[in-house]
Amino acid sequence: MNELTAQNAQLAAALGNDYLVAPDVVIYRDLYEDSELNEAQYIVDGAVSKMADIRKANGGKPLLHASVSAKYTMRSDRAQNSRTEALNLIRNRKGHLPHIVVVTAEPMPNRLASLALGTGDIDCVYHFALYELIRAVKKVGSEDAAETLETLVQGKRLKDISDLPLDLAV
Repeated sequence: MNELTAQNAQLAAALGNDYLVAPDVVIYRDLYEDSELNEAQYIVDGAVSKMADIRKANGGKPLLHASVSAKYTMRSDRAQNSRTEALNLIRNRKGHLPHIVVVTAEPMPNRLASLALGTGDIDCVYHFALYELIRAVKKVGSEDAAETLETLVQGKRLKDISDLPLDLAV
């Protein structure tokens, strides 16, 4: 990568710097055969939708459906890695923006908030044990932490990991 960016200013500008951050999991969506698209009703043929990305007949590659950043815990630098991944996808995409999510086991509500609240570069943060975390915070009696979690959950910025497959189904 260093050699390529040294030789190509456009590539260097697109990547931003010499520190490349990549998603932990990517989910692609296969393209559709025309017969699948026309199954219930005649929709496409050789004369229409000649550039639609979803059609296999148009010769494209599978579409990026989701990018998942997995962070066991979130120090401030790890949270920024997730944001960097998201911003790289946003800047360099062609077409629709994929789902951009973070999966974590971070136990500190204020650290969760540092990533979940923001400008919308990340769709949602999914916690591997959200319900257990909420119960633990209430049991400890930390009102600030409980309020932070409530804000994140009610604002749909923080969800349980069990919600992730259904959220990605659309």
